[in-house]
Amino acid sequence: MTIPIAVIGGSGLSTLLDHASATPITVATPFRSVEVLIGELGDRTIAFVPRHGAGHDVPPHRIDSRATAWALASLGVRAIVSTAAVGSISTAHPVGSLVLVDQYLDRTHSRPDTFYEGPDVQHLPSAEPFCPQLRDLAVETLGDDVVVGATVAVIQGPRFSTRAESRWLASAGAHLVNMTLYPEVALASELNLGTVTLAFVTDEDAGEDAVPVDAPLVFARLREAKPRIVDAVERIVAAIPADYRARTAVDPEAVARVLQRETT
Repeated sequence: MTIPIAVIGGSGLSTLLDHASATPITVATPFRSVEVLIGELGDRTIAFVPRHGAGHDVPPHRIDSRATAWALASLGVRAIVSTAAVGSISTAHPVGSLVLVDQYLDRTHSRPDTFYEGPDVQHLPSAEPFCPQLRDLAVETLGDDVVVGATVAVIQGPRFSTRAESRWLASAGAHLVNMTLYPEVALASELNLGTVTLAFVTDEDAGEDAVPVDAPLVFARLREAKPRIVDAVERIVAAIPADYRARTAVDPEAVARVLQRETT
């Protein structure tokens, strides 16, 4: 089975495909098994994984991004379209916006974030962590429906920021705050998978004049926005050419060795 495109659904997007016609499969990996749903989105066959699990029961710091990336790569995935719920700490990214992020600041800790822990050591280039080709396709496809460009600060979670942390992250150059995109994006890149992330702004984090964010507010806004998010994801997926190949960030032979590891 070769499925070249995958969608990773963030908070608010735990369902995407028609379960009546889609096929669930369990992919064994060296880390844990991953439940993947194979089905049709528009006229494209995709692999779908809900980042937090089908019941949103996996907190941000417990997501096994190595397992997800390995599982998708083993299915032949080359392009990953993901969604993410984010808070905004920038007036250029108002609540309700769809945003194509292009940079991140990693503020997480203790998350396994590489496949190359020695003796096989690979140094991942990260100046452009998301795939420029996929981002350009998304910009062309979505046009004025999306804000182009943002730096997202990825915090440990599952708690939200303090006001002091919001100020600090903004002063460091972040526009958005999220809990899950690192190490997911880096790990996909280590397997030479291209990623593009569509972020939906649910709140203003804990800014000085903002209503402090809480989970009920986030999920209420995600439920309201789900049709927009799904439509945008479907349009991006449709625009990915059949011959798409991601940049070679890591020696393909090293990637092959990772994918040949014994599964559990």
